[in-house]
Amino acid sequence: MKTLHPFNPEKFLILVVDDMRINRQLLIEILDTAGYGTTFAISGKQALERVKVTEIDLILLDLMMPEINGIEVCKLLKEDENTAHIPVIFLTAVTETNNVLNAFEAGAVDYVTKPFRTPELLARIKIHLDLKRTKDELEKAYEQMKRIAATDELTGIANRRSIFNFGKQEFALSQRYKSPFSLLMIDVDKFKTINDTHGHDVGDQALKMMVNITLKCLRQVDYIGRLETEEDALRKQVCLRQLGNNGETLAQQNDLEVHLGRLGGEEFVVILPHTDLKGAYIAAQRVCKAMTEESLQVEDKTVNITVSIGVATYDQQDKKMDDVLKRADSALFAAKRNGRNQVAIMHNEKLTIGK
Repeated sequence: MKTLHPFNPEKFLILVVDDMRINRQLLIEILDTAGYGTTFAISGKQALERVKVTEIDLILLDLMMPEINGIEVCKLLKEDENTAHIPVIFLTAVTETNNVLNAFEAGAVDYVTKPFRTPELLARIKIHLDLKRTKDELEKAYEQMKRIAATDELTGIANRRSIFNFGKQEFALSQRYKSPFSLLMIDVDKFKTINDTHGHDVGDQALKMMVNITLKCLRQVDYIGRLETEEDALRKQVCLRQLGNNGETLAQQNDLEVHLGRLGGEEFVVILPHTDLKGAYIAAQRVCKAMTEESLQVEDKTVNITVSIGVATYDQQDKKMDDVLKRADSALFAAKRNGRNQVAIMHNEKLTIGK
């Protein structure tokens, strides 16, 4: 994680919530003088509305207010995932300190008694803003580490572990809801010859080109053969939560559309959720054809690339993800054995090969 920049009050916006005008004015003057950005609310209800439309970094919240008190406001803030991260410092009169325990139980990070001392107030604000930005940076670094751990360094797509984890999720979903999903096993033809003839740098460029072409083709055929309905999609989301989210794959939550992964070397796998055999075959044919229409220019030479593809679809008799992978791998082997640059299907123990 990179070093944090020096603390700069101007980068933070503080919400002052107090029903007493004189208190609001005093707090805003103190904060403005210290360099903080400020906004205010005159009631708990207005504060809850303000945080919905403004990106607040910290809240100074009066404990005792009419209609809805500070404790209830804090509870509501912490129950909402969009505002739970905002640190809340309570402002409380000395006579109200018996409510401090309730304030902490509601989710407050600190409290300051009135009448407060300006240096103490500013010190507590700075401490909690510093803690917040450190936590935010750590979370960003953690997310970046997860992405790196799940990504193939050369091509930028899902790595072996990531794509297999995604495949296991799709397998579990198909088992539960009796819905199809398909696999494409893709192998770059005569890749060793490319490396031996032109060098590994050119080989790397060839793999990157292959990935880009495949992704483009998958976007074009993403919904061909799809059987997913709105109800299916909802069930899928529920099931993913039930299966658990171990944070290990790119193909979770917002990344569910990542279907292409590198198994290693010149071998790749495509997972097509909710896609039947016909849709998978169309996708594979398009990928295979697109490779023949592109070439890699290396100085004064042109390097042509073709791929062989094996296709398999989930069957209700399958016991584990490996059963589908083995059929796709068998189909891939048949495609290569029968001349390469073609698609083969293994389904119901029958092999079908077509250009």
